[in-house]
Amino acid sequence: MKTIDELLAEGVEGKRVFVRADLNVPLADGTITDDGRIRAVLPTVKALADAGAKVVVASHLGRPKGAPDPAFSLLPAAERLGELLGAPVAFAQDTVGPAAHEAVDGLQPGQVAVIENLRFNAGETSKDDTERGEFADRLAALADVYVGDGFGAVHRKHASVYDLPARLPRYAGYLIATEVGVLKKLTEDVKRPYTVILGGAKVSDKLAVIDELLGKADRLLIGGGMAYTFLKAKGYEVGISLLQEDQIPVVTEYMERAEKNGVELVLPVDVLVATDFPDLKTKAPADFKTVDADRIPADMEGLDIGPKSRELFATKIADAETVFWNGPVGVAEHPDYAGGTSAVARALLNCDGFTVVGGGDSAAAVRNLGFDENAFGHISTGGGASLEYLEGKTLPGLAALEN
Repeated sequence: MKTIDELLAEGVEGKRVFVRADLNVPLADGTITDDGRIRAVLPTVKALADAGAKVVVASHLGRPKGAPDPAFSLLPAAERLGELLGAPVAFAQDTVGPAAHEAVDGLQPGQVAVIENLRFNAGETSKDDTERGEFADRLAALADVYVGDGFGAVHRKHASVYDLPARLPRYAGYLIATEVGVLKKLTEDVKRPYTVILGGAKVSDKLAVIDELLGKADRLLIGGGMAYTFLKAKGYEVGISLLQEDQIPVVTEYMERAEKNGVELVLPVDVLVATDFPDLKTKAPADFKTVDADRIPADMEGLDIGPKSRELFATKIADAETVFWNGPVGVAEHPDYAGGTSAVARALLNCDGFTVVGGGDSAAAVRNLGFDENAFGHISTGGGASLEYLEGKTLPGLAALEN
């Protein structure tokens, strides 16, 4: 895999460099609530612009249906990128049409343009190789060189991620090079003890990574909504908590295999429960109580790990040499149920080992709870991509850069 440093050494003055970024930021009424992914691509964009390239930045945002949708416009992301760069950024209101060509043709060396949401064109996400290839051909007409730096999308076989690199000289940006280096530390040269914390809503989303980690991790800490399927598999009453009953046989087998392999599988010992799911819009105070994990009332729902669980998790993180965390361990969007996730974040900060926050909701929670991002070993920009890499899958976007 060639890197951007090699490209810069070859020279980019006056060249049109297509940067496939990940500007898929969360929006609330058109306002960006977390600009972490934009800041993550800054080093690559700035290095290219400073070297005199004409930088064409492209990304997806959300899940539009293959046609323009104002709700998913990249304009707010383009404006924020300009603010962070401290320089004007041109914005094209289409992906490969007249506006895109006009914006790119108007670039002077050192200037940056952002084209509209790639998923406004059905060819970006098409499962048909020909349709995807045709869109990649049109994107290739906008550039002389390709730089892949959208780590959050490398697990997708999409036109701008998989097909376009085959049509241009291709290089990995700084973000992708960093992310791959981190993931190798989690898979190939792991310092032990190796502790993994998995949270989030559904255990089915994490089955493949749990299956893989049962042969690699020393400790596996389970929180979030997915924990209740494990607790149910132990024979506990989980009330109206999130439960995937069809996954109980798989979870049971995983617990047995963990014991056989000497992997310490740690579940919550107490939880915060309530009869109603909290209002995430008003953040109104919730009426909850703390119970032992085997004493959840039949009419109540578990919404966060309790104080004893927080202390237990922190103990299992404290002496780890390597820590990977993916998924909040409670409904962290509400202040009354953010305590568990906050405790996990603090435990990572207090750990002297190499700590990785695995993107997605975990990264957003760390930022929203006010933690210093720089105090963690690494905060990934791609939760799904990180998990698939840890599962041992071949990621199309990385394979396209390597070939």
